[in-house]
This record gives sequence, structure tokens and C-alpha cells, in this order.
Amino acid sequence: QVQLVESGGGLVQAGGSLRLSCAASGLIFDIRTMAWYRQAPGKQRELVAAITSSGSTNYADSVKGRFIISRDNAKNTVYLQMNSLKPEDTAVYYCNRRDRTYPWGQGTQVTVSS
Repeated sequence: QVQLVESGGGLVQAGGSLRLSCAASGLIFDIRTMAWYRQAPGKQRELVAAITSSGSTNYADSVKGRFIISRDNAKNTVYLQMNSLKPEDTAVYYCNRRDRTYPWGQGTQVTVSS
């Protein structure tokens, strides 16, 4: 049974930083392209960043230069370092395979105050 557990969210002022973690279990982690997604109230879930098994990354235009995705295959964990946070980054953040085929976890709430 695949399980994804996100953590690290919280309330932060604009300009601040947070580091999210996603611990994965029950899957062959190191060969999958993993990604972070977010969903703001009333909006669709959107891709934030993705990372391949070899470490290649890509980012949504809205977070380029501010967010960094990384992974530790030995720990089955994906990270999202979020810097220079803006109020529009407020959302619930989730991790999943790039193709979204794993069961979604509970997500972690990120709230950025202005």
C-alpha cells in the first residue's frame, strides 16, 4: 500500500521560508519522478515542481527562483524548500508521482501572511 505523508507547513510572513517534506512508503521510490502540487481554496490542484530519479528538476513559472525541490532516495523522501514566500503561495501542498497516480496524502497547509 503506497502512503505519502507531507509535513513542514505552517504560518509564515511574506518573505519568509519553509521546508516541506514528503515521506513515501510502500513503493519503489528511487525510480519515480516525484512532484509537489498545491491547491488553493476554490482553485484546481496545480503542479509546483518535479524531480526525476536522477535529480533533474522543473518548476512552475510562479515559483522559479524561489523554490527548490530535492530528494533523498535512501530516505524515500522528497523536499520542497520555499523561499521568498508570497501570500499567493498560500495553499495545501501535496506530493505525488508526476503522473498523480499514487493515492493522495493529507497534504500540509502553508499560509503566507502579508
